[in-house]
Amino acid sequence: MVSLHIKLIFNGYVVFYCAAIILPNICICSLFSMPSSDQFSKDPGTFPVATNGESFPWRELRLPNVVIPLHYDLFVHPNLTSLDFVASEKIEVLVRDATQFIILHSKDLEIMNVTLHSEEDLRYRKPGKKLNVLNYPAHQQIALLVPEKLLADLKYYVAIDFQAKLADGFEGFYKSTYRTLGGETRTIAVTDFEPTEARMAFPCFDEPLFKANFSIKIRRESRHIALSNMPKVKTIELEGGLLEDHFETTVKMSTYLVAYIVCDFKSVSGTSSSGVKVSIYASPDKWSQTHYALEASLKLLDFYENYFDINYPLPKLDLVAIPDFGSGAMENWGLITYRETSLLFDPKTSSASDKLWVTTVIAHELAHQWFGNLVTMEWWNDIWLNEGFANYMELISINATYPELQFDDYFMEVCFEVIKKDSLNSSRPISNQAKTPTQIQEMFDTISYNKGACTLNMLKDFLSEEKFQKGIIHYLKKFSYRNAKNDDLWNSLSNSCFEGDFTSGGFCYSDSKKISSALTFQGVNVEIKEMTATWTLQKGIPLVVVEQEGRLLRLRQERFLSGVFQEDPEWRALQERYLWHIPLTYSTSSSNVIHRHILKSKTDTLELPEKTSWVKFNVNSNGYYIVHYEGHGWDQLITQLNQNHTLLRPKDRIGLIHDAFQLVSAGRLTLDKALDLTRYLQHEKNIPALLKGLRHLELFYHMMNRRNISDVTENLKHYLLQYFKPVIDMQSWSDEGSFWDRLLRSALLKLACDLNHAPCIRKATELFSQWVESSGKLSIPTDVLKIVYTVGAQTTAGWNYLLEQYERSMSGAEKNKILYALSTSKHQEKLMKLIELAMEGKIIKTQNLAVLLQAIARNPKGQQLAWNFVRENWTQLLKKFDLGSFAIRYIISDTTSHFSSKDELQEVKLFFESLKAQGSHLDIFQIVLETISKNIKWLEKNLPTLRTWLLLRT
Repeated sequence: MVSLHIKLIFNGYVVFYCAAIILPNICICSLFSMPSSDQFSKDPGTFPVATNGESFPWRELRLPNVVIPLHYDLFVHPNLTSLDFVASEKIEVLVRDATQFIILHSKDLEIMNVTLHSEEDLRYRKPGKKLNVLNYPAHQQIALLVPEKLLADLKYYVAIDFQAKLADGFEGFYKSTYRTLGGETRTIAVTDFEPTEARMAFPCFDEPLFKANFSIKIRRESRHIALSNMPKVKTIELEGGLLEDHFETTVKMSTYLVAYIVCDFKSVSGTSSSGVKVSIYASPDKWSQTHYALEASLKLLDFYENYFDINYPLPKLDLVAIPDFGSGAMENWGLITYRETSLLFDPKTSSASDKLWVTTVIAHELAHQWFGNLVTMEWWNDIWLNEGFANYMELISINATYPELQFDDYFMEVCFEVIKKDSLNSSRPISNQAKTPTQIQEMFDTISYNKGACTLNMLKDFLSEEKFQKGIIHYLKKFSYRNAKNDDLWNSLSNSCFEGDFTSGGFCYSDSKKISSALTFQGVNVEIKEMTATWTLQKGIPLVVVEQEGRLLRLRQERFLSGVFQEDPEWRALQERYLWHIPLTYSTSSSNVIHRHILKSKTDTLELPEKTSWVKFNVNSNGYYIVHYEGHGWDQLITQLNQNHTLLRPKDRIGLIHDAFQLVSAGRLTLDKALDLTRYLQHEKNIPALLKGLRHLELFYHMMNRRNISDVTENLKHYLLQYFKPVIDMQSWSDEGSFWDRLLRSALLKLACDLNHAPCIRKATELFSQWVESSGKLSIPTDVLKIVYTVGAQTTAGWNYLLEQYERSMSGAEKNKILYALSTSKHQEKLMKLIELAMEGKIIKTQNLAVLLQAIARNPKGQQLAWNFVRENWTQLLKKFDLGSFAIRYIISDTTSHFSSKDELQEVKLFFESLKAQGSHLDIFQIVLETISKNIKWLEKNLPTLRTWLLLRT
């Protein structure tokens, strides 16, 4: 799954916005631990009460492992007029220990009839036994009570008839609507089950460890088509003009990957090198926007099959653009679903950054077909094995298939973004306990996705790309169609032999040498599991402090904490028991050679081979750590940047800018020193480095503007326009140049117009007027489209016209640009109208509410409006989004985390306390409070310095 918000940040260069196969012989029993002998003999009085008042025979959130599913026969008939569905299923189960009940997950389903058949019943055509059903909604479970004990080691068949309404939100089996060019509203039915919503569509063992095969039949009207994980085998004509599609049985998989859709979409198809049919589906009026996705999917699928040395396991792969979708995309096996803006590409309105986003999401979801689908984590505490790997594989696959995108430079921002959260005490380990559905949903965050990916990238850099690739191939082949955990991955990376390489004695040999879990690195044995545990089982990010004394380097590691200073009383306690095994890399002024060292202790010393004027750690920013150069270290690096910045690698220059401003937030470096480091940027030709420095300065401008600190705001405005004037003046209002040329153009012109730079406003106004005069038919270069719309939205006539165009547009990319422009209005009544439209969900889809509130909250005229709306409409928001959903978490974060005053902190704290009193609690609450406290502290410490520094330079 792609979290829409991970890359949904409004800035200059980040996008506005997650067959029949012979299975290996696996002992099913070995996948599940046996229950304790007294598991079912507890005092019945301690068990929960079912809805009918009877005692419910199971008390745990996790299902018992006494009965496990082998195969589901599932029939579904959705009615897109009455917006409900009737369904039935037959589940083949294996009983592992005698029991008198079966516990399943079920949520908001009306169970009408349940019968049980033994194998003997089916053999002799005996009628099944009707079962009583108990419902325990608090755990989303039902109990099927059997009249006679089910016997161990036998198979049984559970038949269930049930029905429900199509869900209103974005989970389970839900309805989605779209408008045609002619203005007609059409309805489709679609599923989205990750992580715990398959139970909303059919009673099931809804945990990733309970893998099974699925045979699916869907009944529909002739004007619709049905899609599912596997290809269609046949269609049967029924009375009344209905059709019933039968699909091939799936490979063995978890319930959250089951998918089916009933729609009237059109597709474009192609065939991969290995013969897989790939199809892109969209609503009929948007069919023309599917072609880039097909090209990218075919290239990426071919790449993954070669890279993993494992063919894609299914005969077909469908990618479908869904009009209403909660996240960015979902990796259902063989039927991947996407938000329209994550799949469709319109050459007339999609910018360079839009193309990057579409490519990235496709790469992410296709990687999941192996990481997540073929090999699945045992439980949601290790969801990073799915999401971190998918994010990491974006880097590997896009570099190989679309080198012109220079994805390496974009990936650095992925790591920098997560460091903001991971440097707070409220962060969490990559692998973390999660029990309830809400806690499980919270695991889908930037720690699982971004930190997981960045940690893997660091490990790849340490092991070498060849050994890392060999290790993950071993992991995928060994655990295909099974579940895995952290240690399984580390063992595979330590031991890169394949199953066929093992001798009869159980040892693996490679080049006649026995391979153990310890790697030899510079003469030192390194335990991979021991090393990686320090990155996955403890939260936070290390700070490496370097002090140079001639040829001697003194090293020290600490826990890096943003917003907590060394002089603070809590600092020392927050440092205790934190230690990482850090694979360090460094280069010096004397040599471009990359030196390596593993820092496993709190302190260490290194001796350089020759005298050097400076040393730079974390070469190419491949390591997940921050570096502070004590003594004259920073001065020496700043001097080198000013004298000849090209002696440092481009990624090292980016890393220095990032680390310097992070160190300011921790009180380890003064703001004027970090700002002095950016002065060399007037000579910088590397666009990602230039953009990195620009982004920090722009961030300060928006912070001062929101706080209405007018003197600093004006001085920052003059400094930015003066300092970046040469490069701003070089920009053309076109789509010419390389990918990064285009990102730079978008970022610089957006900044110039945000700062009311007269030439920028004049050109944007001229293009907007021409566009309006052409009745929206004029083709404006896509990379400046959002800028033009934003300037145009500042007049009442322009704002109204844009809202009309928003309703008419068939391009999701264009809608995003218009919505952002509308959100920049200085009139609060207009901003409130946008929020109301998004809550209503007809003109502005409710799926876009979180994005809209984020944009409005960043508008100085809208920040209080957005926050007040969330407080006053919390109950209504929870009716539209689940408590732990992406949307709710980002609505909370985006409307509050920019606050920087004690009054605002108190307001937010009181609101969160009232929610906790009502039983609503999320980890994001503590993250937000810590972020606001950090903002307050930053201003108190750095505002005088910023003011003085600017006065000296403007």
